[in-house]
Amino acid sequence: MVRLFTIFMLSALSMMTAFSAMADEGHGPSVGAKGMAGALGVFSFKPDDWKQGEMTYWSDTDGVNPGAAGCHVGTDKDGNPNGRMFGEACLSDTLLVESNPGVDVVHAHSDDVGHPDKFDCDVWCKGQGSAKGICVAAPAPPCAASAKCSCE
Repeated sequence: MVRLFTIFMLSALSMMTAFSAMADEGHGPSVGAKGMAGALGVFSFKPDDWKQGEMTYWSDTDGVNPGAAGCHVGTDKDGNPNGRMFGEACLSDTLLVESNPGVDVVHAHSDDVGHPDKFDCDVWCKGQGSAKGICVAAPAPPCAASAKCSCE
């Protein structure tokens, strides 16, 4: 009986943690991803060199395009690069972090927190007419590393 109770409590705690993480995301796709196959919505993202409390500006090299690896380039308000950057990434074999909004659109991140889209590459690729899709690492200069959906 104690073992059954322990299993139940661990399962409940796991479910609460998962729902809490989803609640943090809790937003639909960005304007650029809305209506695209595989678009799962945006989530909060802090870069490795997060600047707490600062309004920062960024530009994206590929817009919302899961089939192309992109780089999110830090800029000043006028779009001049400042040396900061991060690429897109795979969260799993099929989940892609896809930066937004559009190609070369300078946009603000309040508190230096962005809201990239999450895409299911398998669903996105099937929406493109392919049999399946996966998330793969891919180059996206000037970023050292990035990722994209690869369709088969």
